Amino acid sequence: MPQFHPIPENDVWWGKGFTEWTNVGKAKKLFRNHYQPRVPADLGYYDLRLSEVREAQAEMAREAGIEGFCYWHYWFGNKRRLLERPFNEVLASGNPDFPFCLGWANETWSGIWHGAEKTILIEQLYPGIEDYKAHFYEVLPAFLDKRYLTVDGKPIFFIYRPLQFKEVGVFIELWQKLAQENGLPGIYFVGHTYFSSDIQTILDMGYDAANVIRMHDYERSKKTLPLRMFRRAFGGLRVFDYAKASKHFIGEEEKELNCIPTVIPNWDHSPRSGKRAFILHKATPELFKEHLETAVNTIKHKPAQHRIAFVKSWNEWAEGNYLEPDIVYGKKFLDAIREVVGNKKNA
Repeated sequence: MPQFHPIPENDVWWGKGFTEWTNVGKAKKLFRNHYQPRVPADLGYYDLRLSEVREAQAEMAREAGIEGFCYWHYWFGNKRRLLERPFNEVLASGNPDFPFCLGWANETWSGIWHGAEKTILIEQLYPGIEDYKAHFYEVLPAFLDKRYLTVDGKPIFFIYRPLQFKEVGVFIELWQKLAQENGLPGIYFVGHTYFSSDIQTILDMGYDAANVIRMHDYERSKKTLPLRMFRRAFGGLRVFDYAKASKHFIGEEEKELNCIPTVIPNWDHSPRSGKRAFILHKATPELFKEHLETAVNTIKHKPAQHRIAFVKSWNEWAEGNYLEPDIVYGKKFLDAIREVVGNKKNA
């Protein structure tokens, strides 16, 4: 998540100097034993324009057994980009020497988390072939970088909203052609979804794999009518026990070659959305470790290049969704990964 440095657009929309830390710092407890505010430990309230911070993040991830970062990449069409500076500096400098890929966050920005749902800040557009070409050549230097993560030699390109891009078939066909013209065997396209029912649709659209995030599967498994009435009366807060919800984070579909699981250490959206938040309560490193074991065992039979799992997320602090050390758990979430992944590598 590259939202940890000020940009002119955020200055206009939310006030001078706004970053994700603004939301993190003002978070409040909403109920008894609610873990808020979250305070970063080892790295502090960092600024991603600093190379020292990026180096420290990579070293911390490497020590834990994480094999790469997926950087959010914002391209809104017509060559409009935002928050590109941290990754551009990683690419240009060659540091940190740590693997990476790009995830295209192809979504319109609105004021939804600030009480202004209908306010469009910047719209996601798909202008057509010339823009798709420009987009490809914008990211080509990254694809050609020796650090870029690949599957069977193909750079991984993750798309956040695969079903919202109606002309994605044209886009994928064009990028595959351009990749081969530029010395690559192709692109490995991954489409993201929160619904396992979307997996086959995503694959039928031309994606090589689907990444499913089952964060809401436990919620969907409950009888929700009384709960919805409660939400309307009390502002919409939805709190679920992590121990119970995490049992639903991995499904049978993730055993398939073209389905990539997601491991989820924690989640608490209240710094952004207040009493409308979805919260996974009492997430601990011990419970996360159990969940991670399940994920690793689900993919261990796959060919080496396809034994992939995404972590959601490394540093989404304003969503209470991170691996970086905080003042309560320190490095224990990272230690869980080291213990599980390290054991599997040794075996």
